[in-house]
Amino acid sequence: MPALAILARSMAPCKRVPMFLILFILSITRVATTNAIASKVDRFVPQDNYLLSCGASAAVQVDDGRTFRSDPESVSFLSTLTDIKIAAKASLASASPLSPLYLDARVFSDISTYSFFISQPGRHWIRLYFLPITDSQYNLTTATFSVSTDSMVLLHDFSFIASPPNPVFREYLVSAQGDNLKIIFTPKKNSIAFINAIEVVSAPPSLIPNTTTRMGPQDQFDISNNALQVVYRLNMGGALVTSFNDTLGRTWQPDAPFLKLEAAAEAAWVPPRTIKYPDDKTLTPLIAPASIYSTAQQMASTNITNARFNITWQMVAEPGFRYLIRLHFSDIVSKTLNSLYFNVYINGMMAVANLDLSSLTMGLAVAYYKDLIAESSSIINSTLLVQVGPNTIDSGDPNAILNGLEIMKISNEASSLDGLFSPKTSSEVSKTTLTGIAFALAATAALAVVICYRRNRKPEWQRTNSFHSWFLPLNSSSSFMSSCSRLSRNRFGSTRTKSGFSSVFASSAYGLGRYFTFVEIQKATKNFEEKGVIGVGGFGKVYLGATEDGTQLAIKRGNPSSDQGMNEFLTEIQMLSKLRHRHLVSLIGCCDENNEMILVYEFMSNGPLRDHLYGDTNIKPISWKQRLEVCIGAAKGLHYLHTGSAQGIIHRDVKTTNILLDENFVAKVADFGLSKDAPSLEQTHVSTAVKGSFGYLDPEYFRRQQLTDKSDVYSFGVVLFEVLCARPAINPALPRDQVNLAEWARTWHRKGELGKIIDPNIAGQIRSDSLEMFAEAAEKCLADYGVDRPTMGDVLWKLEFALQLQEKGDVVDGTSDGIAMKSLEVTNVDSMEKSGNAIPSYVQGR
Repeated sequence: MPALAILARSMAPCKRVPMFLILFILSITRVATTNAIASKVDRFVPQDNYLLSCGASAAVQVDDGRTFRSDPESVSFLSTLTDIKIAAKASLASASPLSPLYLDARVFSDISTYSFFISQPGRHWIRLYFLPITDSQYNLTTATFSVSTDSMVLLHDFSFIASPPNPVFREYLVSAQGDNLKIIFTPKKNSIAFINAIEVVSAPPSLIPNTTTRMGPQDQFDISNNALQVVYRLNMGGALVTSFNDTLGRTWQPDAPFLKLEAAAEAAWVPPRTIKYPDDKTLTPLIAPASIYSTAQQMASTNITNARFNITWQMVAEPGFRYLIRLHFSDIVSKTLNSLYFNVYINGMMAVANLDLSSLTMGLAVAYYKDLIAESSSIINSTLLVQVGPNTIDSGDPNAILNGLEIMKISNEASSLDGLFSPKTSSEVSKTTLTGIAFALAATAALAVVICYRRNRKPEWQRTNSFHSWFLPLNSSSSFMSSCSRLSRNRFGSTRTKSGFSSVFASSAYGLGRYFTFVEIQKATKNFEEKGVIGVGGFGKVYLGATEDGTQLAIKRGNPSSDQGMNEFLTEIQMLSKLRHRHLVSLIGCCDENNEMILVYEFMSNGPLRDHLYGDTNIKPISWKQRLEVCIGAAKGLHYLHTGSAQGIIHRDVKTTNILLDENFVAKVADFGLSKDAPSLEQTHVSTAVKGSFGYLDPEYFRRQQLTDKSDVYSFGVVLFEVLCARPAINPALPRDQVNLAEWARTWHRKGELGKIIDPNIAGQIRSDSLEMFAEAAEKCLADYGVDRPTMGDVLWKLEFALQLQEKGDVVDGTSDGIAMKSLEVTNVDSMEKSGNAIPSYVQGR
């Protein structure tokens, strides 16, 4: 006990220490210790915490102590064709009580996107701040625009025309499944879009459950894949609770404006320190702070014996949407246990009958909450009523309470929180897109037929023996492959659907291997069992499946309601119809039944490369030699993409999660949903919208929107440093100079001190000459301009050389002088010249 020790030393000359003083010191120590432990348990540190003041010239600090980064700092998050920033007039800024977040804005005249790296998948808050400030050129009060993520509409045709120009705050909870979350602003034709401030912040995993009880049928409703919009968050019987006093930066409004009859309610209050939370931690201040549970509305006192009435809160709700209703309770009005019984009603329907908080919490002033789903059919006249009233059966003094209330709109079947609009655009644009897809699929079908026809011919690579060891042709005798004659007799194109989904897929599916029936797919995935999900993307989910003989498969099930997923899915089909390589993930077959679009791949049992670096604590990190071999395999796959066909293919999403490992740790490049055909001989680049993953994205491609195969080379350079350092490409939690892996690693390499930042798990395994060769390859890949970067063939040569250096002897102590390395390189070059092999350009220039 440190406090007692201090006390003993300070009182050493004394013969006696007064007992009351000892007890006082002990009580202070206990309270301080208890508060310290509680604050540690209740504190939540978000993995992702992006706070942007859009259009501001400097960082903005708000009342709760948080700092929002200014536009010059945050511009790297934004992809836009224009750079328009405006500020409120000086008179408004000086005299206004508004939050400083509303005094600047960024304006968009075309579709613009903020991209945020997500380090921990799961639900994230998206908070948007709008105020139509004006300047001499732009009148934001006339702006009409939509806001969406990759997969969810947040606002559709939002404007201030029909309402006074007051600040508007919107708060959403969106599930981020990948490592990138995009917020897309789309102006209406001949209009503009704008935003004043944005928050993208991780939410605690326990905040929103996956399933919740539905009103009416009283069964469970799965909301794990739905987005939520916080419409109301009320503090019953209490004052405004701001983000300064909330555990998660939330704001709770007083409930008085929503009481249908104020005289029916009477506020109750106890000190917040008296509120207790369950010992099992099923409910913590992360759900709601003690200041919410310490106030309540209870039934007002009357002179009528056994008065029976309800307290009613009335709110506006949008028809056609379900709502998640969270009710917060804490019995702060009872004197004894089991003396308060009451009912809860939602839109006149019994939601909770005979609620006895004492039995549920085993105490008074203990926090408790209840979640319910209100069906869209219960929303009548755009009104949502929440009521509490006494149980008419039990005797005693009737009373009912409610401490807090949260109401959240649930996204609908169209993946929207604002009407029946998909995350894409209008039906007019969709028709154009479908027309383009139809032409592309017709070309793909023709190409697939040619491939099918030529499959029985001996491939060119077998006749010339070039790159022989890199290819793994499909085994025609395998039980998973079908002959062309079988494909010609399958049922593609015969399935009739309302949407035409299957028929679109059918026309492009020839030449893609075995045809699986939907029943076979169901059996292989145990009817798409959720625990069998091994991946999720914009297209849908990937399931682990197995055939009757136990062979494992990766089964990708397309989502026909996702326009973006559909486009990426069709791109993958088109690419896979002309790709076959040992270091590319192979397509086994497909399924086209019951309006389903399903592709079946070989299963990569060791999963993504990232998991073997730092992504899974249950997996032992792989050795340096294994990492070299994996990088070489991935480089071979990318080199084949760039050079294996007349035109070549650019992957456009090279990262450690798209490099998969089989049971022998052979690396294979996966996920071709963003791939593009490389420019023709007459072109220098492909002009296209910027797509890819934050942290791996080629900055030159980002700036100029001109795609080349050197964009893949840049991304691969990031992968190489990620393999070496075992940390993410972007980590916002680190100091600013360490956030971006590429910049951080290049800085240390140029200092000659790269050894200080490599993964400790492999630090003692690496020969210094092998490390230098590897790091030089990575450094050259990350050159600012594409013309200065090597080809993937050059990178592959250098990686293979690094492996040779590593294998030439035992690990050294890091003191090799590099002379031997250079002499070995010259010897290797000489041998290449004698054998007639081409020497990479960067070796020629040494």
